[in-house]
Amino acid sequence: MSPQHPVEQALPEAIAAPRADFTTGDGWRLAYYTDRTQSGRPLVLIHSINAASSSFEMRPLFEHYRLSRPVYSLDLPGFGHSERRAAGYSPALYAQAIAEFLTQVVGEPADLIALSLSCEFAAQAARLAPDHLTSLALISPTGFGEQPLPSSSPVTTLMKWPKLSQWVYGLVASRPSIRHFLSRSFVGPVPEDMIDQAWATAHQPGAHHAPLTFLTMRLFTPDAIDLLYDRLTDLPVLVIADQDPYIRFERLPSFVVRHDTWHRVTLEPHKGLPHWEKLADTVAALDAFWVHPPLKRAA
Repeated sequence: MSPQHPVEQALPEAIAAPRADFTTGDGWRLAYYTDRTQSGRPLVLIHSINAASSSFEMRPLFEHYRLSRPVYSLDLPGFGHSERRAAGYSPALYAQAIAEFLTQVVGEPADLIALSLSCEFAAQAARLAPDHLTSLALISPTGFGEQPLPSSSPVTTLMKWPKLSQWVYGLVASRPSIRHFLSRSFVGPVPEDMIDQAWATAHQPGAHHAPLTFLTMRLFTPDAIDLLYDRLTDLPVLVIADQDPYIRFERLPSFVVRHDTWHRVTLEPHKGLPHWEKLADTVAALDAFWVHPPLKRAA
């Protein structure tokens, strides 16, 4: 099958848990998984942004914490079982979606874990719904590299020709390509079910719209440290970051030193997905953070 005509198949559930929908204020239908059989402070999970993202990326954490507390995992706009419009994707859209999910669906203060680029959206959402977050955990967050974001991307030009841009997406979303890109994020072998789920979600109607916007670099916030992270002055924040083939962290150590409410662990070695390859260590770091969060020192 050529990249111009990707195969479509029914999308399997990313997590073996009840799935529901909610509608945002601007009309987006968003899907989420939840297990509320346990009591306690809710935990909200936010997957990353790439060609084949979905709640499946957060499944190990969902499966672990569903045994001890209420857990939610949101499929962001354009991904998973959520609505996949042809346009409208922006950092503001994703931040607002997370904030409305916290206020409309979760409805009480929660801990939130975000992955990769979605850490930027979570930081912005924390300012939109401050009363609904008790902490942030950021796994391999973007925005801490030394190099500035490029001012343009070749994909921006490609998107002027929809058929050509969809053909390019077909290449990126092919099974060999998915395997290649995921293999760079694992120290060990990539789970086959992750490849299967990624391929399936990347071959749904409209699956190319959000990823192509991502590839234009328009979903990244320039100067994310100043505009996003530096403004989280009171919320406890844990960063889990070691190595990542797609993300740099040169400015992270000095940033954490300057901010009382931030704490970093590396959990090395991993390449951006510690909750898949080092789940026990990830859980231990999260639990310790929630029991003894870093607090702002008195002036």
